[in-house]
This record gives sequence, structure tokens and C-alpha cells, in this order.
Amino acid sequence: MFHSAQAQLHTASAFGQQLFDLAQRQRDPVLVREGHVLLGTAALDQGDPVAARAHLAQSLALSAGPQPATALSAAGLHPQIESLAKLMRVLWLLGYADQAQRRGQDALALAQHVGHPPSVAYAAYFVTTLAQCRRDVVATLTQAEALMALAQEQGLGFRLEQGRTLRGWALAMQGDAATGVAQIRQGLAAHDQAGLPQLGHPAMLALLAEAYGQAGQPEVGLRVLDEAVTLVATTEARWWEAELHRLQGALRLQLPMPDVPQAEACFHQALDVARGQQAKSLELRAATSLARLWQQQGQWEATRVLLAPVYSWFTEGFDTTDLQEAKVVLSM
Repeated sequence: MFHSAQAQLHTASAFGQQLFDLAQRQRDPVLVREGHVLLGTAALDQGDPVAARAHLAQSLALSAGPQPATALSAAGLHPQIESLAKLMRVLWLLGYADQAQRRGQDALALAQHVGHPPSVAYAAYFVTTLAQCRRDVVATLTQAEALMALAQEQGLGFRLEQGRTLRGWALAMQGDAATGVAQIRQGLAAHDQAGLPQLGHPAMLALLAEAYGQAGQPEVGLRVLDEAVTLVATTEARWWEAELHRLQGALRLQLPMPDVPQAEACFHQALDVARGQQAKSLELRAATSLARLWQQQGQWEATRVLLAPVYSWFTEGFDTTDLQEAKVVLSM
């Protein structure tokens, strides 16, 4: 847990595997469950949602059985809630937005039923991040503010700053970019000053970069993304890597002198990463950005060949912004 929090994922995976092997030899179901959680979390963070799904599904199955009355995970959370929340993120990455939302609702309902404040805040945070992944601005704002209120009441400073950062992104997307940027920067600064975990930094920096784009400051946003990409390279926290490259492309197109060749290269890189990870939601987002650029260049057939197969793969989530935008591009 310590090495994961510090984004030392190779070391964390090695310890997780040792725990899992020991637990299996001892036939201890509680520790086997914990091993699945740790390995699933490491796989998710390192950009392998397929392996993460397998481990987290196993941990969820084990945590549904009889548990000691005081059983908590190594993270100090209700075991089912932790597995449900992380599986929610994995399912979204794999392209199952509706299943992800159901898992998130299950996690929040169970947390509220159990009444364990850290687990409630944990579930609320993951549900808010899912709203942001779905690009549901209104839901992100509402849920971020609820998370902040809960965190303030319970004295959970880490969750408070996570909520503030997500609230800032929503405000920026609603047109109040200056306030949004300030909120995200405040959340990041408090996070850094407290020496809190580095694992989520690339994704948080992506929110800041996008907010700078909304504020008409793409150059600043690109510098933020350079920092995020460096963190990915040094920490191996790769689950949001494809989106970092896509945002680099999007911001390059917002420059006073748009850098079209470099933007296109960034979109291709985002596609390659997403495909390598089988992260269908991020593949769709990158393909839509590249297809939109090609349309502006009159490459209509290339647009259809690129985007149509990705779009047609999806069987759910058609109310999400990403799928709606892809449909619009294909209809043009």
C-alpha cells in the first residue's frame, strides 16, 4: 500500500504478488481477497485494465462471503466497497460505461448502509471521478460538492482536496475557467504540501491542463501536460496515459499558430496507448479527436475507416458525451 501510494508500482506489484502467493499457500480467504485487491489495483494503475478486472472480480466474489465483524481491507476500507469502486473505473476504461455506473451506485449504497465514513468518502470519490470520465459536468459538480461536504464533516483532508479538484474541472467546463483553474491549483497545492500520495497526480494534472485550455491558455496547459507525462514515465502510473497524449494534441490545436502535424502525432500516440491497454473508452476519445481533425482536412473516407469500427464496438453508454460526439462526427 505504501509503495502504491508513492506510485512505486513495480515494487508494489512485487510485494502484492508475495502476499498473494503466501495467502494461497495458507488458504486464507481474507488474505487471498486482499491479494486480489492489491494485484488488481496495481494492474489498473499500470494500465492493464483486463488483468485488473479479473483480480477485482475475484476479490469481490470473496468479499461477498462471510467476513469477520471487524474485517477491513489493508487500506482501512470495507472490502466490498473498495473492490466495487475500483472495478467501476476498470469497467469504464474497458468501454462498459453503464456497468461502471451500476457498480458505482452499488458501492455508494453499500457504503451508506454500512455507515463507515472513510468507505463512504472513498465510494463518493470514485463515483465523482466516474462522472468526470463520462464528461457529465453537472453530475461531477454536484457530486464533488457533496464529497467536499462529507470530507469537511469527517476531517478527511485528502478527500476534501480531491473533491475541490474535481469541482474546479466542472466549473471550468461550465465556463468559469478562472475559478476552475484556481480550485484545481488549490487542491493540488494542498495535496503536495501534505505529502499526500503521488499516484493520482497525472490525472489531476490533466484536469488542470484542460481547464487552462478552457481559459484560453493552451501554452500553460501544455507545460502542465509535460509534467504529467514525465510523472507517467517515472512512476509507471499509466492508466490515464492515453488521455494525456490526446489532450496534448487538443491543446496544440488551440495555440495561436496551431501545430497540426504535432497534434496529429499526439492523437496517434493516444490511440496506440489506448489500444495497447484495451482501454476502449480512451480509444474512442482519441479516435474521435483524430477523426475530427481529418474531417477538417477533407479526409472523409479516412475518418469513417478510423472511427466507425471503434464506435460500432460499443454496446452501452450511448448517453455519454464521448459516444454522442463520435456519432456526430460519423454523421457528417
